[in-house]
Amino acid sequence: MLLQYLVTCGKSTEEQNVRRRPEGAHAGMQFNVHTLSCSGFRWGILMQRWIALFRGINVGGNNILPMAALTGHLEALKLQRVRTYIQSGNVVFDSTSRSMGNLARRISRRIEEHHGFRPQIFFLSAQELQAAVSGNPFPEAVSDPKTLHFAFLSETPVAPDIKALDDAKVSTEKYVITKRVFYLHAPDGIGRSKLAMNAEKYLGVVTTGRNYRTVQKLLEMVSEG
Repeated sequence: MLLQYLVTCGKSTEEQNVRRRPEGAHAGMQFNVHTLSCSGFRWGILMQRWIALFRGINVGGNNILPMAALTGHLEALKLQRVRTYIQSGNVVFDSTSRSMGNLARRISRRIEEHHGFRPQIFFLSAQELQAAVSGNPFPEAVSDPKTLHFAFLSETPVAPDIKALDDAKVSTEKYVITKRVFYLHAPDGIGRSKLAMNAEKYLGVVTTGRNYRTVQKLLEMVSEG
């Protein structure tokens, strides 16, 4: 199961444990907490490794946040081994935080104080990212990674508009919806893709997208010692 937080809706660990459903389905905008197996002890403190995906930063000249500045903010919040990848807001870090909802709010608040906007953040573990990669329904597309896109979902779509999705796609495009990822293979690119542009609206949930090259790089980063 993918773990995400939107900084505007994150619940505390205690709240999430109480509200968690047997199959991990979400009611409204509630999120679950999972423990990482890629954790270790550092200075006698249990460190856990996370991937943070920032939604909608450095896009079209809006919500500008240089990665050097983001790294500085995260280190100021006592996060360890902070590493970023390209400018779209992809971060791997270690933390002793026991409440990712609280951490998300702290990150969001600090960025708003310094940059004037509150980013939405998705957190996921190495295992969850690996599961997303292993579940890729278009293995033939990995040789051209810019054509393969993973849209991570804030929650499982309850009533996606399949007709609208089908009407939006062109003949060369293929998509698959799972509980936590919307996979899109767009051989002609997504720059003018109506499907890519409208997928979030038709799915009815908040998403943040990354191409396969970025997903694979983050998987490599999170696996480093």
